[in-house]
Parts: sequence; C-alpha cells; structure tokens
Amino acid sequence: MKSSAHIVISGMVQGVGFRYFVHHHASQLGLTGWVRNLSNGDVEIMAEGNREFVESLIVYARRGPRSAVVSNTDVTWKEPSGQFERFNVTE
Repeated sequence: MKSSAHIVISGMVQGVGFRYFVHHHASQLGLTGWVRNLSNGDVEIMAEGNREFVESLIVYARRGPRSAVVSNTDVTWKEPSGQFERFNVTE
C-alpha cells in the first residue's frame, strides 16, 4: 500500500549530515520524495512509497546520524501524490 508522510525533525539536526543520512536510507528503501533544511534549524522530509518502508525511514530519522541529537519528530500522513521520481536532497 502506497503512503506518504510529511516529517519534521527538530533538534541538533543541521550541519551533521542529516539530509544525506535520510537520503541514503530513503534510497535504500526505494522511497521517493525529498529532504531539506528549514531556516529554523529543523529538517523537513516528504517521503512516498510502501507504508512499511516509510515507517522504517521514520525510525531512522528519529535516530539520525551519530552526531545528531533529535529532540522531536512530527509526522503527518497524507495521500501519496505520485509526483516524485526519486528521493532528492534539496536546499
């Protein structure tokens, strides 16, 4: 079953390779979407694909790379748009 999640990660998550960590795991899971830094210091993720794999990405994002400190994870489930061809890191 295809699912889509909008995820916002708060904490010490910029400048620690967080976007590339998410990109790696999302790509390995076969997900599409994007990850980007927000001006307030959070990281925003839009991920689409098999719900089980999106849930796995959320688990990875809650942990983050070794140097990150995740303080909050906000997940909003949405209807998948099907507009993404791959998973990208954006600015």
